[in-house]
Formats: sequence, C-alpha cells, structure tokens
Amino acid sequence: MPTSRFDPLSWLRQQLPCILCGIAKQQQHAVCLDCWQQLPWLKQTVTRHELDIMVACHYHYPLDRIIQKFKYQQQLHYQRLLAGCLSQLKLPRIQAIVPMPIATERLASRGFNQSVLLAKILAEQLNVPVWQPIQRQSQYAQKGLSRLERIEDIENQFQIFHPQPIRYRRVLMLDDVVTTGSSLHALRIQLQSLGCEQIYACCVAAAEL
Repeated sequence: MPTSRFDPLSWLRQQLPCILCGIAKQQQHAVCLDCWQQLPWLKQTVTRHELDIMVACHYHYPLDRIIQKFKYQQQLHYQRLLAGCLSQLKLPRIQAIVPMPIATERLASRGFNQSVLLAKILAEQLNVPVWQPIQRQSQYAQKGLSRLERIEDIENQFQIFHPQPIRYRRVLMLDDVVTTGSSLHALRIQLQSLGCEQIYACCVAAAEL
C-alpha cells in the first residue's frame, strides 16, 4: 500500500503557535482552529459599480487590523492567512489572476504590492499564472472631489502597460479590500479593452459603505 509522503515544512508549521492567539498550535493557514472559525466570515458576493465581487470576510476586527499590519507594517507572515481566506471562495474556472496594481511611488515606499503577494499564493493553488498587463499612475488624495470626479480620476489612473503578446479570456481580478469598487471597475474597463471576455473579481474583505 502507498504511504503518504512526509512533508517536513507542513509538520514544522503544525508545531508553531497560532499567529493570532499565540497559544494553540497552527491548524489552518497559520492560525488555530478557534481563531480561524472566529474570523468575520462573509463568503458572499457583493455588488459594487454593477460588478459582482466575491468576498471572503467582512472588514471587521481582527481582520481589519491584520490587513493593516500586512500592508503598512510589512508583517508579511499574515499573507498565508489572507490567501487562505480567499481559498474559501467558490471561484470560477479562470485562465489568469490579475492583482490590483498600485502606483510606483506606493510600491517604492511600501516595498511590495500586497495584492501581488496574495495572487501568487492563490495562483499556485489554482495552477494559473499571475498576469499584470495594467499599470497604475500616481494615486492622489481625492478629498474635495465629487463622486463623479473621483470615479473619473480613478479611471484615468489605469493604463495598459505594454502591448501584451498573451491574451486571456477568463480572468480573476484580486484585491485585498473593496469599499466602493471604483478601482476594480476601472481595472475591468482596461481588461475589457485587452479582449478579456469573462472578468471576475474577488477580495479578502468588504468594507461598509
């Protein structure tokens, strides 16, 4: 009879404490079972900008703090947990994942694009590539702009990076948090111009409007 192959990395992780409570051992995506079950799960589709977005959780405690620490304090050990949340969604069959791009100055100051890190983990699980055909121009503060002005400003931020020799028809846009959905809407417009026919969206969490 075939025997299961011993995975030393998986075994080591199971000996480590939960990254949230620090008490029980890791069981599910770097956290213990209790902490995993107590996350603010949503696992539903929300509609923003006439776009259906698959969302794993509410943007509530403790996930809101986790995402903030991941993005702004470079606590990258949370990426396993956040990607694990995305893996709970019933995702359609896709050909590539398109992470939400961030402006060059934000990438330089932060050191990474959080959506790219999560997309790489999910892409490995789904056995599809990460596709980044769109770049984002400077992201300025939108205080004082009307709703229509904000939408237009965001749409102008997204541009096709270079003519791409590879075309995917079914793609999944990925972002960490969705609020109004204006960034995903703008990204979808550019992907449609590249010939993408079925464009889906997913996020780790949805913030309340």
